[in-house]
Amino acid sequence: MRLQTRQVVTAGLLGAIAIILGTTNLGFIPLPTPAGSATIMHIPAIIAGIIEGPAVGFFVGLIFGLVSFMRGNAFFSDPAVAILPRIFIGIISYLAYHSLKEKPLLGTIAAAAAGTLTNTVGVLSLAVIRGYLPSWSAAGVIVATHGIPEVIVAVVLVVVVVKTLKALER
Repeated sequence: MRLQTRQVVTAGLLGAIAIILGTTNLGFIPLPTPAGSATIMHIPAIIAGIIEGPAVGFFVGLIFGLVSFMRGNAFFSDPAVAILPRIFIGIISYLAYHSLKEKPLLGTIAAAAAGTLTNTVGVLSLAVIRGYLPSWSAAGVIVATHGIPEVIVAVVLVVVVVKTLKALER
């Protein structure tokens, strides 16, 4: 697979944004959830998948996963939990967007929701499987109380950014 110059530049820019979000507190939006905030660190991978396709989404998701792993908080010190689900965020987002490409707004909403759920469900599932969370019901509570606000935040931000980027292309 050969990436075009535009794809490499986009991967670099969105990867840099993922690094900034992951190494500062900018990647967390305070919300009244049990965790106290919603993460937006997965949003660059979603945008990468929508704008430049699954390969760029893969690379940006990989960067996000590596940043999470290097921070080593809680169960993110396990590379399977920190990295594996993140590499699929951009790929799943691309597939959701591409399946609805005749309806760009709906496709963008679906991509944002699918990418966010890929992150949340993937991380929590692996955390249960690897024994970091006590049960599937504990993971379900986190999805309901934390994942849903993250989906809402992601949909709003991704729709605004993608709409702006698409308008700039014209």
